[in-house]
Formats: sequence, C-alpha cells, structure tokens
Amino acid sequence: MPLNETLPDDLLITAESETRIRQHLVLVGLGKRRADRALRVGRLFDVHTRTWREDQEIVISGRRIAWTGPAGAYPGEVTERVHEPDLAAVPGFGEVHKHIESSHLTPEWEAALVIPRGNTWTCEASHEFSNVNGPKNLEFWLEARKRGSPLKIFPLPGSAVPPTAYEWGGGWFGYEEQKQFIESSLMVPGLDEVMDWPAVWNPDSPSYSRLWGMIRATFERRAVIEGHGAGLRDIETISAFAAAGLSSDHEAWTPEEVWEKLARGIFMELRPYAMDQIIPFLLQKGLADWSQIAFTTDDRSASDTVKLGASDYNARTAISHGLAPEIAIQCITINPARHMRLTPWVGSIAPGRFADMVLLSDVGTLQIAKVWADGAPVSEGTSFTGHVPKIDWPDWARRTVNIQRTVMAADFALPAAAGRNTMHAAVLRPFHWADGFITMDMKVANGEVQRDPDRNVTKFAIVDRFSGEARISKMFWLGCGPRDPETALGCSVMHDKHNIWICGSSDAAMALVANTLAEMQGGWCLVRNGKVVARVHYEIGGLMTCRPHDELDAEMQHLYAEGAKVDWMFEPTFHPRWFPGFPERLIFATLTCAPWRWVLVAPCEQAPHGFVNVQTGDTHPVVW
Repeated sequence: MPLNETLPDDLLITAESETRIRQHLVLVGLGKRRADRALRVGRLFDVHTRTWREDQEIVISGRRIAWTGPAGAYPGEVTERVHEPDLAAVPGFGEVHKHIESSHLTPEWEAALVIPRGNTWTCEASHEFSNVNGPKNLEFWLEARKRGSPLKIFPLPGSAVPPTAYEWGGGWFGYEEQKQFIESSLMVPGLDEVMDWPAVWNPDSPSYSRLWGMIRATFERRAVIEGHGAGLRDIETISAFAAAGLSSDHEAWTPEEVWEKLARGIFMELRPYAMDQIIPFLLQKGLADWSQIAFTTDDRSASDTVKLGASDYNARTAISHGLAPEIAIQCITINPARHMRLTPWVGSIAPGRFADMVLLSDVGTLQIAKVWADGAPVSEGTSFTGHVPKIDWPDWARRTVNIQRTVMAADFALPAAAGRNTMHAAVLRPFHWADGFITMDMKVANGEVQRDPDRNVTKFAIVDRFSGEARISKMFWLGCGPRDPETALGCSVMHDKHNIWICGSSDAAMALVANTLAEMQGGWCLVRNGKVVARVHYEIGGLMTCRPHDELDAEMQHLYAEGAKVDWMFEPTFHPRWFPGFPERLIFATLTCAPWRWVLVAPCEQAPHGFVNVQTGDTHPVVW
C-alpha cells in the first residue's frame, strides 16, 4: 500500500511521523509490503565507503528509500520500475551554508532553479529574512516545503539578528527566541554563523549576553553552532574560536589558514573563489581525510547560478584544481550532512533517507542528466519538471519596507559649520578594513559639504526601512559611485541588516531612488539624468521575488545594461572581488562582522550619525 495512504505526510520532519514512517520502511525493506518504485542504475556511488557499485537498484516507498542493492535482488513487489543503465547515481547535493535570499528568489522558485543543478537540500543561513521579520522567519522557510516543494530547507536561525548592538530593525534573537526555534522543529539543525567575534570574546561587548544566550540554547539541544571566522588567522585566535564551540568557518581565504583551522577541529566550508589555492595546497600536504571539508555557495544570485551552477559548480571547480570527483561529491553530500547531523534524511543513497538522486552521464565532469527528489524524477537537463507550489505570500512577507513619508533631497545634505569654506570629512571606501577611517578636506557650497568627483568621492547613505520614519545616515565614500550628474543607485539588499543603501551624484537623485524603492517594496533602482531607468523588484522581504528565475534575470540584465551607460568611479580596495563598473557588490559593503571596523549603519542611539567602529563602539562625526 502506498505510504501516503497509510502514514502521515513527511514533507516536514517530526518525531511522531518519523517513527511511523520508519516502521513502515522496515516492512518494505524486508519485502513484506509493496514498494512504490525501483530505480535501476548502471552505477551507484556509496559515499560512506567512497566506492562505486555496479548495476544497482534503489527501492522507494513514498518519498524515502527502503532498500538498496544489486539489481534483481529485492525480495518484495514493486509497482513501477525505471531503468537508467547508462547513468551513474550519486546522492542529492546539499548546501551546507547558503543564503537563499542572495539568489533573490522565494524558496519555491529557488527549488526550480537549483534542483536541476543537483541541489535537493539546503541549510539556509537564516539571518537575512530574520533581520526583516524575525518572528516569522521559521514559518517563511518551511512554507514551500509544507506545500510540496521537493527542496528540503533546513533553516538555522541567525545569530546576527541584529548583526551588532549598533543595528536594529525587524528581528532580535536571544536565548528565548533560539530556544523556541530549535525546539519547535526537527528541521532546525542549529545556530547560523556567529559573526560578531568581538562580542564572543569580550564580556564588555553590548552583544555578549545575547550571543552567548543563543549559543547556550543551541548547546541545550546538542545542535550545531556555525561560525564565521573572517580575518581570524593567528593560532591564538583560531584556538579561541574553536574553544567557543564555533564548529565551522566558511570565511577562510588562505591555504595556511584552512590548514590551521582543520588542525583545531573546525569544519571548513570552502567557497569556490579560494579553491585555486586551497585545493592544491591540501593535496600537496597529503590530506587523506576530507570528511571535515564541504563546499559552500554562501551567496550567489540567480543570474550567476544560471551562468555557473549551484553546488555542482563548486564541486566542478574543486575537480578542476585536482581533487578526485569522488571526494568532491562527498564534499557536497555526506560531509555537510554529517556536520549538520542530518544523515538520517539526506547525504547518501541509503535506506531511510529521502529518495534524492542525481543521475550523471559523466562523473569526471559532473554532467547532470536527470535529478530525482522525494522519490520521483523532477528534472531533465537543466529544466525543472517538478512541482512549484503557488504561494500567495501574505503582507508580513510583502510589505516590509516601512517608509511612511516622502524622502526629500534635503535629507541627504551634510550641513557645514557657519563660515567654513572647507570641512574635514570621514571617508570610507568599499571593504574598508583598516583600524582608522580616511580623512579628507571637502569643499563647502551653499552651506553644505560637497562631493568631489575629481577625487573619486561621492555620497553614500543608508535609509532605515523599519521605523516608518526613514531615518537617514550619510557620509562620503571613495571610489564607488556614479560620476554622471543627477545619477544614483540604490538597493534594499544591504547585508546583513537590509536597510536601503544609496550612492549618488546628487541629493535629488538619491531621494528619487529612496521613494521608488519604498513604492516597489524593495529591489534595485537606478536613476540616470534625473529619471528612473531601471528597476528590479524584490517584493518579498525586500530581498526576493516570487517568480521564475528567467523573469528575474531579465530585469537584472536590463539593470546591468543601463548601468553600463554610467561612468562609475573606481579605486582598488583590499577586497579582491571589488571590480570596476557596475558596483553590485555594494550590497556587501556595509557588513558589520569581522574584519570590518568603521562602518556606516542606520542612525541609532549609540551612533546618532550612523558612523561607528563595530569592534570598539567608538563613534565620530562624519564632518567637522
């Protein structure tokens, strides 16, 4: 008898349903109860032993695997049989650490994008939507799965809610909130990346108690505490990081840093742009056990996923730098599943797990022919053929940009002191990680401190979108804005607090961007010569859109095309991925985690002008 006629739905994992499902799977595995399907493949990869098995059968009941073994050996009856003799089966790929919000698609459309590229489960690093609507965070991430989406999303509530004590908005998580999240669902594996390192080690930090409260709540459930160790490279700090219970790091940039963190028991989640150095280094070192390593996407837009891929791209990149395909597959299947303690459900083609299989036509190049999820085929090539539930997201997801006034050009002015022809100004550049800020003398005209495009200096502002008051902080930035007159660019994706950032050559153009984004309920807006020339709609949380990836990509390509007509200022900065041209990476330039120091945030009690050193709490005027 089919599972869904005898047992509760297992879209969301619960202890009660899990017990009954496994009682049923025991009988199917023994051949005492009819199975729904059997998938026979030419080869099957056993990730537990890193070996291939020839001519294997995967017997499925409902959404789960009940039996695996040599073709023809299953003792029971099967309703439907499928044979793929020319394909090799590997487990559905998993994301150990990904911000789905950075694809800018809602979860049901994220599934349609990534499943044909092999991804069948994701550990959602959930501090983006958490900072927009913390109380509804878990409900948001489980809704698509509850409605039948084949992508399993395991949300980890964010530690960075808010990211620092100098930020505020749509969410605040401490001990009680984490305790409630982690006790309410088996789908929650732990605590998302602990980013505020100064607040972890320094008892005097205003975020110390909040963070350690979340860590305590996670320890109480023996769950996983994810780390974020950007810039932490000396042995003493790495040791302290591990001693704090922070189990992983996805921020390692250098091979030596990876090696030292592995040696201190930290699970390393490697991003593809550092693999060209890290993978050959580890191979040269003779690393034999790769079980403490996974590959992570972290942040990748839908447009980039269309071009590059998802976890399949990460694994192919590792293979291209010398890693054996079998190890690379383990790094996106069993390794992340073990680390996240999810092996009863995902990570391998084995009984009890969800029947998620990636069928490869070529193992060496990880060429995907088909993907199965929840016991059924869901893609052909890169085309998704599975179920996309129709979700009419409610106002708590759609109406998140709370700006209840018209923003004016005067809101972006920086008044000068009376009688001054010049003023000193604090200046930042994107990814400014120095202990001190840049100081420049700026001209005064009409009682206001002015931009200086001849020196690559523009104005950068943050508009709070949570209070309704549209409080605005503003200062000068170096090498990142438009040189063209009456031009401005803004976005409601502003890691990790997700207010609205705007850079522009005129205050009027900046005000037009702010009002347009408020009307749109989030996204991108480009104003050129005083007119809106491009918009991208992120109407869900100001971070995502509820539509297919090709529709979103079309808007993004129009934005890029219009952006290419702008003369963008540029100066190199420390960050290796800060490029000339359209400054898309400004969405990450206001992060407040290590190794950032001086940062512009929305105005707050501790920093009325929004300019604050997030490691020390020091503030300073932006002009004086």
